[in-house]
Amino acid sequence: MLKADGEETRIVGGSVRDALLGRVGSDIDLATTLLPEDVMRLATAASLRAVPTGIEHGTVTILFDGRTFEVTTLREDVETDGRHALVKFGRDFARDAERRDFTINALSLSADGAFHDTTGGEADLRGGRVRFIGDAATRVREDALRILRFFRFHARYGIGAPDEDGLRATTDAGEALDGLSRERVRSEFLKLLDTPGVIEAVIEMRRAGLLSRIIQGKGYLDRLKRAVSGTNRTSPLKPVARLATLAVDSDADTERLRSSLRLSNEEHACLQAYAAARRAIGRLPVIAASDTLRLVATQDLESLRLAIAVMDDHQKNQIDAEARSVLQQFLDGTQPVPVFPLSGSDLVTAGIPPGRSVGQGLAESHALWLERGCTSGEEERALLLNHAVTIARSKA
Repeated sequence: MLKADGEETRIVGGSVRDALLGRVGSDIDLATTLLPEDVMRLATAASLRAVPTGIEHGTVTILFDGRTFEVTTLREDVETDGRHALVKFGRDFARDAERRDFTINALSLSADGAFHDTTGGEADLRGGRVRFIGDAATRVREDALRILRFFRFHARYGIGAPDEDGLRATTDAGEALDGLSRERVRSEFLKLLDTPGVIEAVIEMRRAGLLSRIIQGKGYLDRLKRAVSGTNRTSPLKPVARLATLAVDSDADTERLRSSLRLSNEEHACLQAYAAARRAIGRLPVIAASDTLRLVATQDLESLRLAIAVMDDHQKNQIDAEARSVLQQFLDGTQPVPVFPLSGSDLVTAGIPPGRSVGQGLAESHALWLERGCTSGEEERALLLNHAVTIARSKA
């Protein structure tokens, strides 16, 4: 579709990099000498949907066969301020490559299969080096988000210590992180937490004084290590769960992170559940088998699993052998989590008018249920309902 006399389009960036490593990337980006309006015209002529997602920067998104492809006109930087860049359209693929961040992201592939590497990216990729193109300090000044990208890409593709020039440039420019939008920082940092080399990356960031700028507080690196290295998981640990182990110890931490990283409601709830699980465990000097029932009945199970996984050796001694066995059954799913058998509608049906007294009756009955070991059955339910109704009537 993009073929036109005197014009050229190449596959660029991450998909070429990943192909060299034998990986299949999810996104395929293209760079072209065609102007954005020409890309739109050619797509329309081919009966394809084209969306001008970033047309002021030269980017058109084309939908084809259920997938999206970003097509961007070659560009040259005119002016940068660390957050935004003023660009002009160009026709030189080598110059377009020079404005990218790392050599391993400046690779391209022509439609005829010809491979292009004008910055030494393939050698760096094979050697596990994440290296800025040209002067590292200049690249970072152009966009401060590259500070985080440097550590993220090293954590995914790097071998050994980070590139010295890159590390010096990112460390020196640490204050520039404060000028970035919190949404951009959040997105990039969560991606970093999802990399294979996250521990080494976070260690380097803490040494450079960058970690505290991002999480606005103390980092619990040992907990993150235990969370990442922990086995006995049926699914990969989500980035926000890794953030919880690294940066959360109390409810105050969850509120600070919500603000400093502009977390979504769902992400904030995950941090809150983890903080609650830590608090519930911390209240118990020793965790006996009877305590495990109350813990799993009142805490989010995945958050409880995570809080237990990051315990240090001293804390693990809080859990006796029987309690550990019972708890594992719940975590494995071989034992169903106990569920409080009453709801507000049960009290209303029993004659309690809707209002605060219903909630107070339920709360008192729930406390009794926990005290009695979260038992079930019709007799237990009848006892709990009678207790709730009695309390509710006394509060009415």
